Amino acid sequence: MAKKQRKFADDGWAVWVDGDDTSTVYIHNWLNPKGTSYVDMAVRIRGILTSKALHVYVPFAVSCKEIEDVSLHFNDTKILQATFSAACIVDYMKNDHTSEIAYNGKTIDVVHISTLEYDVKPLAGGTLISINLDEIQPFLDNDEAYFVWRMPHESLNEIFNPHVDMGNALSRLRDLITTPVVSEKYGYSVRINESRLLPEEITRIGAFHRQKLKKAVVALSIDEDYEINDSGCYRIRRLEENLYSTYLPKDYDCDEVITYQWQQTRDNNLQGQFNFYYNIAKDSVNGGSMSLYMVLLMLLAVAGEILGDFAKTWLGLQ
Repeated sequence: MAKKQRKFADDGWAVWVDGDDTSTVYIHNWLNPKGTSYVDMAVRIRGILTSKALHVYVPFAVSCKEIEDVSLHFNDTKILQATFSAACIVDYMKNDHTSEIAYNGKTIDVVHISTLEYDVKPLAGGTLISINLDEIQPFLDNDEAYFVWRMPHESLNEIFNPHVDMGNALSRLRDLITTPVVSEKYGYSVRINESRLLPEEITRIGAFHRQKLKKAVVALSIDEDYEINDSGCYRIRRLEENLYSTYLPKDYDCDEVITYQWQQTRDNNLQGQFNFYYNIAKDSVNGGSMSLYMVLLMLLAVAGEILGDFAKTWLGLQ
């Protein structure tokens, strides 16, 4: 069995809020092996009425026009139920910038960032997204709020990019003949607020060092043909197609998709640094091997027919 092992680090994520230190960050990766992968970012801020700004650094390039305000889907209570895992009541677009949702005995604002002006700027190979919270203070009715958006995650596609083996032709031919099954293994890590992985432009910001996230939740949705090492998983569930039918990323196929979820708190990590690692594996039939087998069978069939005709002629049977 041929083995392919690839590791891809996309570690340097950072989230901090000026004025708050009990935020929760959610990162939901829609991993699409055959197309464009996406990531949903959500930040829940407690104490937002006294907070000044939200900053998110992502370790890949993204432009303002690529950011989608998925909170605009929250007028659909089925999507709300799927997203928050609870029945929700929504006062959709309660004002120019926010909606209000009630679930699990609490009421929270949802800020629609598409109605705000915010900064998106390249920074050291990644992107810094900054949202000024002063603008929305008059529109908030609760001291807790969600910010939710989606963006392409192009660097995540590197996991599944095909790599052409330019080695010895005979070696590659031997592999095609002897290894019809290919075992693929991928590693992908997410680390949040770990200073050594972040650019200096962030690590020297005093507000970042004072920020201590309370919790981080990382989810991964992927075709169930792939196996996940879910020993540390908090929740596993099949994607509810009827709930997500209008919420899925563009060109994302939700058939046979499983969502895996991990969460960590800073109970044992007072610095608020969070590490998540995916082990993804898949065994598949080597298409090249199957094609080669078919060609060899055809060649053998033709050769057999030629030899048969030759034998008949030689023995005088024709």
